[in-house]
Amino acid sequence: MKSDSIAVDVPAESSSAIKGKAPLLGLAHTGSGGYKRGLSIFDFLLRLAAIVAALAAAATMGTSDETLPFFTQFLQFQASYDDLPTFQFFVIAIAMVAGYLVLSLPISVVTIVRPLAVAPRLLLLVLDTVALVLSTAAASAAAAIVYLAHNGNQNTNWLAICQQFGDFCQKTSGSVVSAFASVTFIAILVVISGVSLKGS
Repeated sequence: MKSDSIAVDVPAESSSAIKGKAPLLGLAHTGSGGYKRGLSIFDFLLRLAAIVAALAAAATMGTSDETLPFFTQFLQFQASYDDLPTFQFFVIAIAMVAGYLVLSLPISVVTIVRPLAVAPRLLLLVLDTVALVLSTAAASAAAAIVYLAHNGNQNTNWLAICQQFGDFCQKTSGSVVSAFASVTFIAILVVISGVSLKGS
């Protein structure tokens, strides 16, 4: 008794076709890593900019001091940042943020070397959020005092002092502007970390 055999011809893929598929997978993987590496490099540059802005803000506020000249040295009016607790908090908080940003640079370098690593990016996201809250609080509080120094408040009989202490007000105002620039950079850093983690 004969058994009928049916032969099915399956076209075998050539070695060139197989070789052509492997690079496509590799390119897709490299493309994702390249995108995240680009974000990590931008993250590193933004950290440098935020460090410069934060250090400038802390240094400018910490050196804001003006003494009004009078006829005698026994009667002088002086304005300094340490006369106001809000400005003291500003200097300490912004200096702490600048110190954190310096310490975060090695972690940012790790995200450049290993763009697909999740743990360093998640750590930066959490710490950047804390730095954002601290710097925003310090800059906002100092901005309120600078506004009162420029405009005063008639309802509470707080006089504007910037007409007398012009240099002091100029330094404190510049310090607050620099601090808000640092806040903007840190906010962008938080967004970058979130975007990088979304694609993981």
